[in-house]
Amino acid sequence: MTARLIDRDPHVPVDQVVAELVPPPHFAQASFDTYLPDPAQPTQSAARAALIAFAERIGQPASRRWWKRSAPPEARAGVYLDGGFGVGKTHLLAALWFAAPGPKAYGTFVEYTNLVGAMGFAATVEALSTRRLVCIDEFELDDPGDTVLMSTLLGKLVQAGVHLAATSNTLPDKLGEGRFAAEDFLREIQGLSAHFDVLRIEGEDYRHRGLPVAPTPWSDDDVRMRAQQSPLSTLDDFGELQQHLGRVHPSRYGALVEGLQAVHLTGVRTLTDQVQALRTVVLIDRLYDRDVPVVASGVPLDRLFSDEMLRGGYRKKYRRALSRVLALADLVGTQNHEDLA
Repeated sequence: MTARLIDRDPHVPVDQVVAELVPPPHFAQASFDTYLPDPAQPTQSAARAALIAFAERIGQPASRRWWKRSAPPEARAGVYLDGGFGVGKTHLLAALWFAAPGPKAYGTFVEYTNLVGAMGFAATVEALSTRRLVCIDEFELDDPGDTVLMSTLLGKLVQAGVHLAATSNTLPDKLGEGRFAAEDFLREIQGLSAHFDVLRIEGEDYRHRGLPVAPTPWSDDDVRMRAQQSPLSTLDDFGELQQHLGRVHPSRYGALVEGLQAVHLTGVRTLTDQVQALRTVVLIDRLYDRDVPVVASGVPLDRLFSDEMLRGGYRKKYRRALSRVLALADLVGTQNHEDLA
């Protein structure tokens, strides 16, 4: 019988969750040497050089003067990588993590907010305060409550002498408006803004690239047949999976899909419930971190979220998730449906 995600109920000790705050396998080989700046975009080379210097500073003895509000940019406790989609911010953030001395932590904004939910705020502060560097990828500004939570957490870490590095993505419809993302970020973190040096990274405009084309959905029978022929894969009904995700804390979604070589889904439908949609975003992120292909029947994957959601306050999350799940579907593109005949 083919394995199912709904039969998995991983229980991950809290200390293991903290220990696994490292760059995902997708960026396991990231380094400053493997980041290739576009010669036509000098800000990319400048950002790389600034982060190399930042990594070297982290290795120096701690000095409280670095945390003064009057500190010059080259001595501030945090760096923020400002730029649109696809300019290499996450690659540079992972490269910084690998280059800096430990102990250190790397996670997405959602992973840190989930960590607080699993551990509690005080325990999270205590665990992360021992790190010399905390990296936050994809800092999200679309949920006021989570933004205040993360801003408060980062404030506690700054007080403990922790270095910080963060990225976020400018919304596609805001590109071309100068430093929109940086100004938004600095405004939302309020009193912390003086501790961050903004590194602008220019690059190709996301609007000229668009999303990948969604593949034609597989039939239910072909999805089942492929799952049976694929080792270390799972087969689930999409509706049943949604119910299961509601019973598993999002901080455990990584463990839920660990070790899989493919995920097969039947009956994919357009999500209209915000809670289910946000859980699905986290699941897609964890699959993308591990390069786990997705094979699905039902609606095309570019219709996973309703039009209303793609226009709403969380549209950045949903657009990113669509881009990622379509890339995961494309991983099986070399095997067309006729392969099963």
